Amino acid sequence: MKSNSFHTSFQINGESFTNSEELVQFSQSISNEINQFLRAWFSTDPHIVVMTSGSTGSPKSIHLRKDFMINSALATGRYFQLGEHTKALCCLPIKFIAGKMMLVRALTLGWDLDVIESTSNPLKEITKEYDFSAMVPLQLRNSISKIDQIKTLIVGGGVVSRDLEKAIQTVDTKCYATYGMTETSTHVAVKKLNKFTQLELETASAYKTLQDVTVSKDKRSCLVIHAPKISDVKINTNDVVQVVSKTEFNWKGRLDHVINSGGVKLHPEEIEQKLSHTIHSRFFTAGIPDEILGEKCILVIEGENHQITKKHFSKLSRFEIPKAIFFIPKFIETGSGKIQRFKTLELL
Repeated sequence: MKSNSFHTSFQINGESFTNSEELVQFSQSISNEINQFLRAWFSTDPHIVVMTSGSTGSPKSIHLRKDFMINSALATGRYFQLGEHTKALCCLPIKFIAGKMMLVRALTLGWDLDVIESTSNPLKEITKEYDFSAMVPLQLRNSISKIDQIKTLIVGGGVVSRDLEKAIQTVDTKCYATYGMTETSTHVAVKKLNKFTQLELETASAYKTLQDVTVSKDKRSCLVIHAPKISDVKINTNDVVQVVSKTEFNWKGRLDHVINSGGVKLHPEEIEQKLSHTIHSRFFTAGIPDEILGEKCILVIEGENHQITKKHFSKLSRFEIPKAIFFIPKFIETGSGKIQRFKTLELL
């Protein structure tokens, strides 16, 4: 499908269209961001300019090929069996790639897409049921009581904590964590978060790649993505992984987050997963300079100062236990709501 056309079954907010001009004009009534995106999408330029969220550095603009974005949409449709007339809900900001790709999937696959304002509790006023949606972890957490209104949900933009994963084990919705980035037009791999068969429980922590995507790792043990249908080049990441096979990997954390404490390399994301059983405020772990250890692990918690005891660290090894605890009233975030760790640390 060419980017200057769209599937004849496509609908947005209950409206269908005979041509792109009608769609672009109607989109003005939804939002300026959607209107601007559709104008760019239907233009003769083969690229779309997308801003990264800035969670791992300063936000930057990336030029994505429209045909690669369409290939990504087709891969998602195949993986989740989401064909024509799929009822989908977009509750993510169109400013970033995740929101844009909800539009591209709908345009490409012929979905019936409802677009609502991106809030922390997107299902609060929703009474309809949907086949598919995408959320960030905070939105899922706030939507647990109504999440059964969505048949299949993908969750990205942050790590799904253990307590949140536990909370969705009894819901009817099929939930998946996604791995991807702006450069790959969102996800290239997914892992189930619930609805496991006995066999799947053995590999529940592994991400499985979408069709035509394979992975390897470099000398740093960081993930390398091979995806010729969505990228001209191999994509070298700063994500430390354990590669299970060419199509499966376990994510351990960001290389630039690794704490070298007395020669022991600690992965903050692994520590945070363990702590999420006992700490329910927003928090993160990080390394700061230490005269004896080189770096020491610290725990940074959002909110008022409160007591943290040894019981909170019961699942940690002795090397992983934070050497100091700090409380910050409000974390610094990116425009998409992700924690900016390094900027937040500057508040200490």
